[in-house]
Amino acid sequence: MEIFNGPEALKAAIGQEIGVGAWVTVDQAMIDRFAEATDDHQWIHVDPERAARESPYGATVAHGYLTLSLVPRFIAGVRRLEGLRLSLNYGLDRVRFPAPVVVNARLRGRVRVAAALDVPPRGLRTTYGVTVEIEGGAKPACLAEAVVLHHW
Repeated sequence: MEIFNGPEALKAAIGQEIGVGAWVTVDQAMIDRFAEATDDHQWIHVDPERAARESPYGATVAHGYLTLSLVPRFIAGVRRLEGLRLSLNYGLDRVRFPAPVVVNARLRGRVRVAAALDVPPRGLRTTYGVTVEIEGGAKPACLAEAVVLHHW
């Protein structure tokens, strides 16, 4: 875990990979909970029997937004910000889903600091470039730039 002792330390990491997160298994229970939370019950996500018969993947797949929702978890898992008062999600840039996440796939996030902009007083708008990898996959599940406003 990378430890940053304030905004200057985080700015010094611009352009660097700061860590690779732990693997997370995306099982059917997680997919079903996400479907309930978002009211997205498309059969490709929640009907294993039909997906086995009709899906080009032979199984259910996670919602793209489920994969995206793991990005803050991956960021938090690779860095600690000492003395931080609070963080707020500011937005997302350049989100893509190059490969589907088939049920029971394992994902992890590769995180880099892409940019950081001072926001007085003692704030830093930080852009984290996150590549969500699929274990054994040729392509990532997700590429995203997560923008977070940190206040020290």
